[in-house]
Amino acid sequence: MAINKMVYMKLFRSFSIILMLVFTCLFCSCSKTSIPRPYGYFRVDLPQHSYRTIDTLNLPYRFDLPENVQLISRKVEGETNWIDLYYPKLNASIYCSFKPVKGNLINLLEDTRKIVYKHSVRADDISEQPFDNRDKNVHGILYELKGNTASSVQFVLTDSTRNFFRGALYFNNVPNKDSIAPMANYIREDVIRIMESFEWKR
Repeated sequence: MAINKMVYMKLFRSFSIILMLVFTCLFCSCSKTSIPRPYGYFRVDLPQHSYRTIDTLNLPYRFDLPENVQLISRKVEGETNWIDLYYPKLNASIYCSFKPVKGNLINLLEDTRKIVYKHSVRADDISEQPFDNRDKNVHGILYELKGNTASSVQFVLTDSTRNFFRGALYFNNVPNKDSIAPMANYIREDVIRIMESFEWKR
């Protein structure tokens, strides 16, 4: 009888300890509040900026081309001297068009402005920064678009009398300002280099 009492006592103690551990775990788990984690994005390793001058094609202009860009010649509705600057690793392109100025500079500038401000529906802000290189007779505007816009950077360059060049950056995916911000800032530096090194060949 004494042995059975001892066995029961040991079982009762073991059961009590297990019960206390269960209640402690339940109590502790109920006291914590879960904190939602913010969305993350894949890290993109961006290469160092390096450039080469393009002057091999029969184009009426030249500029410093980023080394990690593929230059693609494009013809649209009989227009010539149009190019795409394609970033294969970033899935982005700067679409560039060229038009001769024939007394229609105001119209070309206004058309560009309309294209840029079509994005105002989605843009948080659109800024215009004038550009002027008198030594090379290159003048223009850098447009920066903030927010979930399809294009975050656009620009125009002209000599005011004969030549007009326009570029627009687009990513080949659904725009999300947070996920593409590092890449957009990276390409923005390339755009500035293009503008600063740009010159007319005729």
